[in-house]
Amino acid sequence: MRQPQIAPYGCWKSPITAEMLVTGTIGLGSITLDGEDIYWIEGRAAEAGRSVIVRRVLEGTTTDITPSSFNVRTRVHEYGGGAFTVKNGQVYFSNFVDQRLYQQTPDSQPHPLTPEANQRYADAVIDTQRERLICLREDHTDESNEPINTLVSINLNNGEDVQVIASGCDFYSSPRLSPDNSQLAWLSWNHPNMPWDGTQLWVAPIEEDGSVGEAECIAGGVAESIFKPEWSPDGILYFVSDRTGWWNLYRRRTTGIEPLFPLSAEFGLPQWVFGMSTYGFESEHRLICTYSQGGISKLASIDLKKKQLEVIETPYTSISSLQVVPGKAVFIAGSATEATAVVQMDLTNKHTSVLKRSSKLQIDPRYLSTPQAIAFPTENGLKAYGFFYPPQNNNYTAPAQEKPPLIVKSHGGPTASTSSTFNLKIQYWTSRGFAFLDVNYGGSTGYGREYRQRLQGNWGIVDIDDCSNGAKYLAEKGEVDGERLAIAGGSAGGYTTLAALTFREVFKAGASYYGVSDLEILAKETHKFESRYLEGLIGPYPERQDIYETRSPIHFTDKLSCPVIFFQGLEDKIVPPNQAEMMVEALKAKGLPVAYVAYEGEQHGFRRAENIKRTLEGELYFYSRVFGFELAEDIEPVVIYNLS
Repeated sequence: MRQPQIAPYGCWKSPITAEMLVTGTIGLGSITLDGEDIYWIEGRAAEAGRSVIVRRVLEGTTTDITPSSFNVRTRVHEYGGGAFTVKNGQVYFSNFVDQRLYQQTPDSQPHPLTPEANQRYADAVIDTQRERLICLREDHTDESNEPINTLVSINLNNGEDVQVIASGCDFYSSPRLSPDNSQLAWLSWNHPNMPWDGTQLWVAPIEEDGSVGEAECIAGGVAESIFKPEWSPDGILYFVSDRTGWWNLYRRRTTGIEPLFPLSAEFGLPQWVFGMSTYGFESEHRLICTYSQGGISKLASIDLKKKQLEVIETPYTSISSLQVVPGKAVFIAGSATEATAVVQMDLTNKHTSVLKRSSKLQIDPRYLSTPQAIAFPTENGLKAYGFFYPPQNNNYTAPAQEKPPLIVKSHGGPTASTSSTFNLKIQYWTSRGFAFLDVNYGGSTGYGREYRQRLQGNWGIVDIDDCSNGAKYLAEKGEVDGERLAIAGGSAGGYTTLAALTFREVFKAGASYYGVSDLEILAKETHKFESRYLEGLIGPYPERQDIYETRSPIHFTDKLSCPVIFFQGLEDKIVPPNQAEMMVEALKAKGLPVAYVAYEGEQHGFRRAENIKRTLEGELYFYSRVFGFELAEDIEPVVIYNLS
């Protein structure tokens, strides 16, 4: 048997290449069921990041529905989601370039439903009885003010016939029709709340003429987050609420609101995008759901008469986009050893079949690192959580006594979370000899409302403490080299990265992906959805301008003393390019090693194959220069200023 070659960490040659990430993988999301047909979205980096609707028919044939000149993606809230719906073979979708709604059948070309206008649409349902579509509209017509969000109905025979159903709140989502089409439920919320802070659930009758009657708020408020209202087949309204501190399932009875199955687990998600789904009805007596405990997803069945929950065993640790019809459930799932896939389950015998994998790559498991769920001590006697990946490559071992460099990942959001699902980008690093820590810092979703609210007023403190303490914990245990600690993150995770590099003396290098460096500029210039988000995370602006200044890395570059690489999309409306460019110029002037890689045509997050590849390889090249190890492969260099 071949003996492993001795080589320093970081120098290992890996079969997992950046090219594989963009040519061998696709994104999967937004499952929709229409009779026996199954639809989903595929995000294809190899097609300039285009999103395509795919249909699978009962016989097993899978075909693209979206012609090559279209890109199914909405820009509502900038993050999108809920970009298409299907009913009786009719597909309705939002096209990215013009943000108009289009209508098509699977064997026809799309034709526009809505007129040309500076308006965006998302989260639609079809009212077949009245031949209309009900959805959220975000109106950008008056560019001097923030966009206006409303619920509207759109005539399917005349897209110019648009009626406003609900207005007056800052945000709306989740319009849902009762089975007999007599009632409409929806969610709304107002500044400064985000949907995971507090939302309201409304129900209104639909009159004979199609208008919506007087609405009643049946749950929610400024301190209760409601998620995913749905009507059961027998006309009972269900929803998820975090009123007990955990997102649990409830239903509305004539006697009031009743909990379905109280559990210290999360049946809901932070509504960063539209169309997320964690439960559905197999019948009026049975609900299929997924929930998360400790960052691990589980699938379950709930008997709606007895209110009893039964876990359905699966090999998956991450389950999302769950859709249910009598006899089957379809969802997107993955595990620590298996990339995400569209999975169908026969609910009678619990047999699962994979309909489409996000990756066709076959990688020898001897090159793959298995995540270890860890809890580590952090400030104020509390614990934080993460997934630790040690280096793994069957062909190599490191010299005796050498410890691996560590990359700490700070996820975006910041009210988001990471999971242990197979991630080829992480394996790219671990197979080259890096250790990797994916942190669910305080504020992350999946550990209850109390954990999520640790970040209230403390963004730029709790998150960087937890990331720093996770790195120190692993260094103290002897798992990693305390002198080669790096931190990387995108968006809000990019801010955590820059703040940790500036206000703590733990990390020796960093990589910021479209990260925030000036919180004041973010408060002034970001889009409507997040325009008041910082009030909860930091404080009201401009009343507490002092806090915004003291937590902005751009004002304290004198405290930053290690190399940083920045990656930025030049069309980013969420974190504009000037956030990175100001920081780069400040670090150049200070004489610190710094690199800046900017991409034309990219927005918040990179979708083009060549840019994804360039970014990953550029970060590796950067670390090789600042940590002083030789690369095992030829990589196009990035320009690093001030590198002696």
